[in-house]
Amino acid sequence: MVLGNDVVLRQFGRNATMKKQSPSRLHRGLTRRSLLQSAGALLSVPFIAKATTARAQEKLAGSGDVVVFTYGGSYTQGVRNYVYGPFTKATGIAVVDVTADVAEPQVRAMSYAGRVDWDVALVDGQNYRSMHEAGFFQPVDYGLWDDDALEGVPPSARLNDAVVAFRSTTLLAYDQRSFPKAGPQDWADFWSLMAFPGPRGFSPIARHMVLALAADGVPGSDRWPLTDDKIDRALNKLAEIKPNIAKWWTAGGEPVQALINRESVMTSCYDGRALSAIRQGASIRMVWSGANLVYVYWTVLKGGPNNRNAQKFVAFLNRAQSAAAFTLGTNLTGPNVNQLQHLPANLIPLLSITEGNASQVVPQDDTWLADKRPDGKTNIDHLQERWLAWRAQ
Repeated sequence: MVLGNDVVLRQFGRNATMKKQSPSRLHRGLTRRSLLQSAGALLSVPFIAKATTARAQEKLAGSGDVVVFTYGGSYTQGVRNYVYGPFTKATGIAVVDVTADVAEPQVRAMSYAGRVDWDVALVDGQNYRSMHEAGFFQPVDYGLWDDDALEGVPPSARLNDAVVAFRSTTLLAYDQRSFPKAGPQDWADFWSLMAFPGPRGFSPIARHMVLALAADGVPGSDRWPLTDDKIDRALNKLAEIKPNIAKWWTAGGEPVQALINRESVMTSCYDGRALSAIRQGASIRMVWSGANLVYVYWTVLKGGPNNRNAQKFVAFLNRAQSAAAFTLGTNLTGPNVNQLQHLPANLIPLLSITEGNASQVVPQDDTWLADKRPDGKTNIDHLQERWLAWRAQ
């Protein structure tokens, strides 16, 4: 099967036609319309492909395959057209994508069984440490990276055996139709029913209770670690707004759809989902103040069948033009700030790496979440227990 820019995509484990991929929980499309309808994005693709082809031939030329984990749905279609196609055209390496909602259980199972069939996987930050300590990942070969990648991707995003794939931010989003003159500016406004009346939406994820701390005046520098006294404070603050939460959303597309349908006037929301809706013309606005930032990492799996091709794949993805293409195709933002030179001007203010937005978000403390408590439970497990007990009240 030939898709996008002449990339040959084969079904993992077969040489027959690829099965239809099920949409992922995190990246399911907002509507039946494709995420790729942005005119500015489409006009940028030929330029990006041409630039990356010429440069990739210097270091990254090869042959054969690389087996890459993907979330499915619109995410997979986006990376196929915007990233995998140009990668194959530039290097001669075909991308074989494998689909699941999350990669970590499969990576653990394959590694413990001693048969790793994938080359590259996306791993959430809160799972990275335990998998790193178990030795599942190969060191990243930064010798294959271009200068614009090494300069644009901050050292904090370049770990020994992982590199940030994208930044996912949970922020406040609101319907501009409900507040045409002046909308909410921070999480304190989310709690202000007098100034901003109307039903709200909120995340059911335990760690997002930190957003209540922002509403209660806790500065970002003091948000983490989320000690028991801060948990109490967050839950008490949430109790104030709980009667006005019309939707405790579960799937990532639900909060945006609730805004579009006017079921909520404001909600917590993933920035990638809000960006997708805005690019499709929705009158939604994003508020970055106090947003919760998490990282998802690219990892090269130890024992994978195509290790060298995997290293070339990761190097290619982090070039500035490739990073811009990834953003255009997925509405998820990688860490390379040099990609801003290759993106439409109207898109730049909507991204988490833009300086004014980046300065307002608070990185989640994944190390603390993974730490064990005296009772043997992890902090994230304890957080989940407290959250479920509060929700049941």
